[in-house]
Amino acid sequence: MTPQVGETAPPFTLPDASGQSVSLADFAGQRVVVYFYPKDDTPGCTKEACSFRDAWSAFEKHNIKVLGISKDPASSHTRFTDKYQLPFTLLTDGEPCPVAQAYGSYGVKQFMGREYTGMFRYTFVVDPEGRLEKVYTKVKTETMASQILSDLGLG
Repeated sequence: MTPQVGETAPPFTLPDASGQSVSLADFAGQRVVVYFYPKDDTPGCTKEACSFRDAWSAFEKHNIKVLGISKDPASSHTRFTDKYQLPFTLLTDGEPCPVAQAYGSYGVKQFMGREYTGMFRYTFVVDPEGRLEKVYTKVKTETMASQILSDLGLG
């Protein structure tokens, strides 16, 4: 089940590209965008990451942290970050993807007439108190960042 607006965001601690542990609790008192994506350096995932990169100054201005989560290893995150100059943190949620499961962003679903098992492209905004402020299960990769800013009245 995907957690809903108003619920406490599922806590997590995951490694970043350098192997350092990053916890949602590290950002208590701040808004955090947590977005799940299937794979580094693929067309849709690149568009989504670049949408956050291109809107980065607005996220920084409003002290909003952005955490991208996939099951890719640190080495892949490092290449992806370097190639597209991503200014935010990417985290690894390795198989069986327990954090993505806690957010309802991993499992089996129908996609284009086929059964798909893996990471779903879902995005969550966690408010400063640790509750889910926004939940997006239908993500438009090119406009996700600007949609979040607009929905929060910041864009």
